[in-house]
Amino acid sequence: MATTFTWAIANLDRETSDGFVFTAHYTVSAADDTYSSGAYGSINFERPDTLIAFADLTSDIVVGWVRDALTAEKVTEIETALQGQIDEQRAPTKAAGLPWDAAK
Repeated sequence: MATTFTWAIANLDRETSDGFVFTAHYTVSAADDTYSSGAYGSINFERPDTLIAFADLTSDIVVGWVRDALTAEKVTEIETALQGQIDEQRAPTKAAGLPWDAAK
C-alpha cells in the first residue's frame, strides 16, 4: 500500500501594512488505504525583495515556500517519520495489557 503525503497551510501570519507573510502554519498528512498520521509545524520567512499580494497567494505557492524553507532534507525527515508511524500502526512492535485479562 502506497502512502500519500498531503501538505497544507493551516494559517498565515502577515503584516497588515503590506501583506508580507512572516509565518506559515502547516500540516502534513500521511495516509494509505487503512492508516493515517499527521504533523503540524510553523516556519518563519525572511522578507523577500518582491512581495506577492496577499490576495494573490494560493495554497500551492505557500506550500512551496514552506517546503523550500524547510529544505529537502527536513521534508524527507518529516515524511519518513510519518511513514514510520503508519508502519507501526500496520505492524505494532509494542503493546500494553495484562496476560491474565486476555480472555476478557
